[in-house]
Parts: sequence; structure tokens; C-alpha cells
Amino acid sequence: MTENMVVAVLKEGIQTALMVSAPILLTGVAVGLLISILQATTQIQEQTLTFVPKLIAVAIVGLITAPWMIHVMNGFTSRIFELIINIVQ
Repeated sequence: MTENMVVAVLKEGIQTALMVSAPILLTGVAVGLLISILQATTQIQEQTLTFVPKLIAVAIVGLITAPWMIHVMNGFTSRIFELIINIVQ
């Protein structure tokens, strides 16, 4: 396995991880920002007010995007196993 192959695999792994985690992370950030703006305008400083909507929104997005995430991860895993088979032969 050459140095270029290792770099390519690491690059693809990082890109896959970012793609898979992006919908959930962006949802959490967006809902957190909206709740923070709401809290700042109404001066309500309840801690659970930020946690519960984020949890619900992230759960919904996770359920909606789960098939896509599984498809992306399966594709990456297949490519890794094919690379391992090619290296061994």
C-alpha cells in the first residue's frame, strides 16, 4: 500500500464522516440558533427550552436521513473491502 493510497483512503473516510454527520449537526446548530434568538427576545432563560427542541429535531432528521446515511456508509465500506482484497492479491 503506497502513501498516496493511504492518503486517499483517509481523505475519503473524512469526507464520508462529514457527509453523514452534516444533516444532524446542521439541524442541531440551526435549531439552537433559533431557540437562542427566541430566548434573547423574550428573556426566557430556561435550560430545557434549548435541549428538548434540539433533541426532537435531531431525532426527526436522523430518522429521515437514516436510509441515505446507511447507503453512504455501505458504499464506503464496500470500497474499503475491495481495496483490501486488491492489496492482498
